[in-house]
Amino acid sequence: MAPYIFMERSGIHIIDLQKTSAKLDEASAALKQIAKSGRKILFVATKKQAKDIVAEKVKQINMPYVTERWPGGMLTNFPTIRKAVKKMASIDKMATDGTFDNMSKRERLQVTRQRAKLEKNLGSIADLTRLPAAMFVVDISKEYIAVREANRLNIPVFAMVDTNSDPNKVDFPIPSNDDASKSIALIIEVVCQAIKEGLEERKLEKEKDSAEAEEKSDDKKTVKSSARKSVEEEGDDEDISDEDLSEDDDSEIEEDFDEGDDLD
Repeated sequence: MAPYIFMERSGIHIIDLQKTSAKLDEASAALKQIAKSGRKILFVATKKQAKDIVAEKVKQINMPYVTERWPGGMLTNFPTIRKAVKKMASIDKMATDGTFDNMSKRERLQVTRQRAKLEKNLGSIADLTRLPAAMFVVDISKEYIAVREANRLNIPVFAMVDTNSDPNKVDFPIPSNDDASKSIALIIEVVCQAIKEGLEERKLEKEKDSAEAEEKSDDKKTVKSSARKSVEEEGDDEDISDEDLSEDDDSEIEEDFDEGDDLD
């Protein structure tokens, strides 16, 4: 972390905020593009100071997050995690289709407790149907298992990195204090705002594309109708010209007869 440290005072390392600002802008721009492409970004923050802040901010932009214990193998063994999520969905279905009514009180209590445990650990990633495109981590020293799994799967890692961590383990380090709640709130606010802008731009592009598609379909319909109309008009012209031709033929025949009489 030496390149990001401004100075040391009384054994405390002070981070260079200019470099923090530059790295934060770089990370925000990259996250914005990922969100704009429609892919998911997984947030990981299980430490006490960060979990509530991350859960509150990230829920607003509809991104998956892990604020309880990191389930080992969540990325490297993703199909098993998906099975657990499907189990949670099947329990919800049991509650609605009347299966609970046929269970004993003990069985119903066991299933309810299982559902609550799954909700606590996996509720925030229930909509994550495939591996995330990126991961944002608060304190890579604490979340070293999550960082290791992401590195193994070549998933880019964005992280708040303090002076006691190695920034080379992540792709987009943001040098900052990952212990202070105010620092965490500030970084998460900026990052979530960038993701929100990316999602809004994606929405606008979709609306623009749909409008253009509708306009093209309307133009095609107009061209088809005008072509049909011109064909019908040509058909009418052909009928009229046939009548005119028949009249001209009759007049020529009459003239021929008149000339014959004169000859006689």
